[in-house]
Amino acid sequence: MKLSTFGRKFTADAGITSLMDDLGNAMASGDDMIMMGGGNPGHIPEIQERVQSILAELSASDQHVRRLVGVYDPPQGEKQFISSLADLLNREYGWGLEPENIALTNGSQAAFFMLFNMFGGDYGNGQRKHILLPLAPEYIGYADAGIEPGLFRAVQPDISFTDGHEFKYRVDFDAVEVTGETGAICVSRPTNPTGNVVTDDELARLEALAREHDVPLIVDGAYGTPFPSLLFVDAKPTWNDQIILCLSLSKLGLPAARTGIVIAAKPVIKALSGINAIMNLATGSFGAMLAEPLVRSGEILSLSRDVVCPFYREKMEKAVGVFHNAMGEADCRWYIHKPEGAMFLWLWFPDLPVTSLALYQRLKARGVLVVSGHYFFPGLPDDDWRHRHECLRVTYSQDDDRVAEGLRIIADEVKRVWAEHRGGA
Repeated sequence: MKLSTFGRKFTADAGITSLMDDLGNAMASGDDMIMMGGGNPGHIPEIQERVQSILAELSASDQHVRRLVGVYDPPQGEKQFISSLADLLNREYGWGLEPENIALTNGSQAAFFMLFNMFGGDYGNGQRKHILLPLAPEYIGYADAGIEPGLFRAVQPDISFTDGHEFKYRVDFDAVEVTGETGAICVSRPTNPTGNVVTDDELARLEALAREHDVPLIVDGAYGTPFPSLLFVDAKPTWNDQIILCLSLSKLGLPAARTGIVIAAKPVIKALSGINAIMNLATGSFGAMLAEPLVRSGEILSLSRDVVCPFYREKMEKAVGVFHNAMGEADCRWYIHKPEGAMFLWLWFPDLPVTSLALYQRLKARGVLVVSGHYFFPGLPDDDWRHRHECLRVTYSQDDDRVAEGLRIIADEVKRVWAEHRGGA
């Protein structure tokens, strides 16, 4: 089979493809794999019960069922949801939104594919622009989203140690360079994979750089504010015409509904809607209609704050405690990135004798599925930075006992690696 450049690129091996294949195959095989690799949210009873009650109300009405499954929405997305969301955000934050400032996509991944290729790539006349990632590591799903190669430029972080076995990445503004070849700046908040939360001050400085150079600042808020609010530190919800804020219903508990939300200046939304029409005809109605009553009432904010966030904070605290106990006084250096949000622990093993990919394979053989950290550094120069081969991303959203078992196996395997290395030295 002969494929175009596009076909070859998007059928080649990619980190996100490997991750989803591993997850899907493990689930389908029925193997007793401890699933700590993907970003699948935990099952929160209060959220599931609320969704069930809304679904029951919708299914009891012929008119609602017709809207739910029987008609195309416009390319911008389900109008009632969009209107309710604009009203909610204006009421809570005074953002001055109109419905024309919001579009829906079939999941956040689709939104980023469209946005990155809207602002990065070939501008004609030999001009090519990149997407600047000011704080690596970044989300695995970005890495292969560019139609053209070399779409991203990333910046190594400043690393500070915040406790005996804890560190934090910060934006190294001395190294961040916005040029005429920068099409947009993008940062996730909280960051997937590390759980890092870019501070309000860092975000303001990035926005100032974007404004100075007349490029958008894309903020990936799939785990963040104003919902689903998987935040364990303070972070102010921020939007204005310089910012493209991307939200999602997935981490609220609706990942299968594939509902991404983009809030941006009207020309951006108009362009995005046009691409939506070409790629999808329309976005799915299901997630938007399920969530609309929660948005209209404002309940989506209280559920995020009072139910979703405490659920993940408790899981995070348990997971951190288990890993500290499991590593104990191990004769090696190990750190956890300060867990400020999302649903991940980012584990760093300095000077690890094997690569994180090799450690991933060893853990997979022991029935624990994690993600090798090397996938999360798109856009860095090819010169090898050892740090990116010393980290793992671990999800703690699933059953606490299984997560604890997985963390103990990870700790044991790291100790084995070091024992083998020293024994053979």
